[in-house]
Amino acid sequence: MIIKHKEQTLHLHSLRGIYWEEEDILFVADLHLGKATHFRKAGISVPSHITDDNFANLNTIIESFHPKRVLFLGDLFHSEINSTWDVFILFVANYPNISFELVQGNHDILDDALYDQVTMPIYTEPLVIGPYIFSHYPLTVVSDIGYNFHGHIHPGIQLIGYGKQYMKLPCFHFGEYNCVLPAFGKFTGLASVQAKRNDAVYVIAEGEVLEVGV
Repeated sequence: MIIKHKEQTLHLHSLRGIYWEEEDILFVADLHLGKATHFRKAGISVPSHITDDNFANLNTIIESFHPKRVLFLGDLFHSEINSTWDVFILFVANYPNISFELVQGNHDILDDALYDQVTMPIYTEPLVIGPYIFSHYPLTVVSDIGYNFHGHIHPGIQLIGYGKQYMKLPCFHFGEYNCVLPAFGKFTGLASVQAKRNDAVYVIAEGEVLEVGV
């Protein structure tokens, strides 16, 4: 789905990322790479295909837009180093013409030397580009700086149908000052968001992005 926002063109992708056309930037949040491997090392049974799916989805969304920059809005890697980081290094090497950049989140605790392996800029403070400000956590005061895109929350919204059927779906939630992106990683879960009357909510369902009434 393509929307106009702050006089900018944004492509909302069903694989849970946003492509900003004017700046040729793709941004995604909360990949939590390595989370499945982390749990398996702890003896918890987690399907191994989750890791492959995350990289396959990242490859697909990059190939859809061929951006010059990819911004990770925090929680790129879930926790301590494990073998999934080696896969990420190989993945990034396939795109020498793309700048991969990280706005640091609470789970981004790897040693700086590991990030240096992929020459990835790390932003410890929110990143301002044009009318937008990118962060991991939602910012409380942003109106005088720019509109805030962030992650951290893993948003989902509950839809209720006839016969009281309901389902919770991942969504992009645009509020007055902030937009929270859905978590990109498959092993992340959903947290219910409360949309206000003038908010815009776009759910992801069966490979499509659809606007829903609030």
